[in-house]
Amino acid sequence: MLKLQEFYQEMGVSPAVYEYGEKVCEKLKKRFAEIDQIAEYNQAKVLNAMQKNRVSAACFAATTGYGYDDVGRDNLEKVYADVFHTEAALVRPQITCGTHALTVALSANLLPGDELLSPVGLPYDTLQEVIGIRESPCSLKEYGVSYRQVDLLADGKFDYEGIRKAINEKTRLVTIQRSKGYATRPTFSVTQIGELIAFIKDIKPDVVCMVDNCYGEFVETIEPSDVGADMVVGSLIKNPGGGLAPIGGYICGTAECVNRCAYRLSAPGLGQEVGANLGLMPALYQGFFLAPTVVASAEKGAIFAANLYQPLGFKCVPDAEESRHDIIQAIELKSEEGMIAFCGGIQAAAPVDSFATPLPWEMPGYSDKVIMAAGAFVQGSSIELSADGPIRPPYAVYFQGGLTWPHAKLGILMSLQKMIDANLITL
Repeated sequence: MLKLQEFYQEMGVSPAVYEYGEKVCEKLKKRFAEIDQIAEYNQAKVLNAMQKNRVSAACFAATTGYGYDDVGRDNLEKVYADVFHTEAALVRPQITCGTHALTVALSANLLPGDELLSPVGLPYDTLQEVIGIRESPCSLKEYGVSYRQVDLLADGKFDYEGIRKAINEKTRLVTIQRSKGYATRPTFSVTQIGELIAFIKDIKPDVVCMVDNCYGEFVETIEPSDVGADMVVGSLIKNPGGGLAPIGGYICGTAECVNRCAYRLSAPGLGQEVGANLGLMPALYQGFFLAPTVVASAEKGAIFAANLYQPLGFKCVPDAEESRHDIIQAIELKSEEGMIAFCGGIQAAAPVDSFATPLPWEMPGYSDKVIMAAGAFVQGSSIELSADGPIRPPYAVYFQGGLTWPHAKLGILMSLQKMIDANLITL
C-alpha cells in the first residue's frame, strides 16, 4: 500500500513541500480543535431546527409546474428561519446565485426616490452593475434609486462620523457586505456588524439593514440576523449548501422584507405560493445538514494557506494569527504569473477538470480580467476547493472552499508546488 507521502508525490507534491506543510499543520492543532467546537454547536443548531420542523421523507418529494402546496419547500424555509432566528425565509432554486439573491432583496425593498447606503465601501464587483455604479440596463439607478457610499477608514474600521453624515431622509436600506469581496480589507465579525447596525438604527430606526452573508455562514456560532439585521442573504452554492446544493439562494429576515422579496422573485400576488422544487429537496436539506462541518473544513484550509504563505513573504488577509469570520483567504501574490501558478495548483488538485489550465478571461459582471480555478462538482461552487481573483494590483488571489479538510490541504500544497515550479518561491 502506498504511503500518504507517496500518493502526494504521485500527484506532483515534492517531499520538501510535503514536509513544510506537515510542520505548519503541527502548530495548528489547537486552533483546528476550536473550529471543530464551533462546527459541533452549529451542527446541533441545524439538527434541532430540522427535528423541530418534523423533516420527513415526504419533504423530499419532487414538485413541478406551479409548485402549489410544496411541503418540502415550505418546510425547508421554516428550517432556515429557525436556524437564522428570523421571522421568515425564502430559500429557492429559482434564485440562481448570490448576486441574484442580493438583487431580489434590494429591488424588492427599494422604491423610486429611495437611497441605498453602503457604509463599508465599494460593494463586490458583480453588485456594482446591479446598483448602477457601473451602468447597466435594469440597474437600481435606472429605476430611480440613488446610491451613497462611505469608505472604510485606513485601518479597515467603520467611519462612524461619515456614516452619520450620509444617512438622510431618503436613506431606505443599508447594505453591509460581511466578506471582503475582491478587496484586501478585513472581513467583519458578527459582533462588529451588530455594533454597526445598532449605530445606524439609533440614527434612523426605520432603515432596513441587509447583510450580504456570503462566505460567512456557520463560521461563528451566531449570524448577523442575531444582532439586528433585517435581512441576511446568501448563495446555496457557498456555505449553506454544504457542497450538495446544485443551485439556489436564500433570504432570511423580517416577514415584511421576505414577503416583498417573494413577490419580486415570482410576481405580485403570487409570492411564496409558487416555485416548484424540481426534485432538489434532498440535496438542499442534506447540504444544509452537512454545512457546519463542511464550512469547518474550508476554514481550516484557509488558515493553513495563511500559515503556509505568510512565512514565505506574502501578505495574507486575514493574517496567519487573526481570528476568522469567513472562509476566504486573500494572498497577495505580487504578479499575474503568481496568480496563474497558484490557481494552476488548485485546479490540478481538483476532482473535476484537474487537467485544465486556468487563465485570465473577460468574465461577465467584472471590470477586469478574472482568473478562476474551480474543478467542482457544481459549476462555480465556491464552497468547493476554488481560487479566483481579478488581474490587477496587488495581484491578490482569493482562496476558499474544500468539502473536506484533507482536500483543502492538498490544494494548498499543490498551489505552493506550482509556485516553486514557476521559480516564484524558494523554500
